[in-house]
Amino acid sequence: MAFIVETIVTTRSEDGHVHIAPLGLIQDGEGMDANAWVIAPFRPSRTLDNLLTNGFAVANHVSDVRVFAGCVVGRRHWAVRRAVKGDGGVLTNAAVHWEMQVERFEDDPQRPRFHCRIIHQQTHRPWGGFNRAQAAVIEAAVLATRLKMLPREKIEAELAYLEIAVSKTAGPREEEAWGWLMEKFDAWRQGDPKASGKA
Repeated sequence: MAFIVETIVTTRSEDGHVHIAPLGLIQDGEGMDANAWVIAPFRPSRTLDNLLTNGFAVANHVSDVRVFAGCVVGRRHWAVRRAVKGDGGVLTNAAVHWEMQVERFEDDPQRPRFHCRIIHQQTHRPWGGFNRAQAAVIEAAVLATRLKMLPREKIEAELAYLEIAVSKTAGPREEEAWGWLMEKFDAWRQGDPKASGKA
């Protein structure tokens, strides 16, 4: 079973635009090399296009889960600065970031795999990890990208369970992020075709 870290991946297009997307990084190799990771974006996606042309990405580990929720619902206007070692952007609110160079490409009709190595990493401030509400927001954000893949009953059951953690342990940021996601889920329930698109 793969070890996956949920993070925010930024990639830069040929025209210089930084694209921000939540993605799970897959630890690469049986040796569990801490610097070797796989990025596997869906086809089609901007992340895929940017990695094919640029070959560089930044994994931004953020404590503010509004970034995860925001990317899923179309709120992608988060401040970035230039990466240190490559042609990419670092989120200014990242607690930690990894700059990653693509070393090998493995094609696939659905989810190509970019085998990457961390060439620079930096810690910007201390971070104590996610609480239950923050973890629930991330899970709901992932769920929101799977609306065309999962049965409605499973989605509703998972949301009901996740809402318990939010109601008990959320702060203002988590409540705001949850509210954004619930707007998307409500639109999906009402049959809005835009609501079930991928981030």
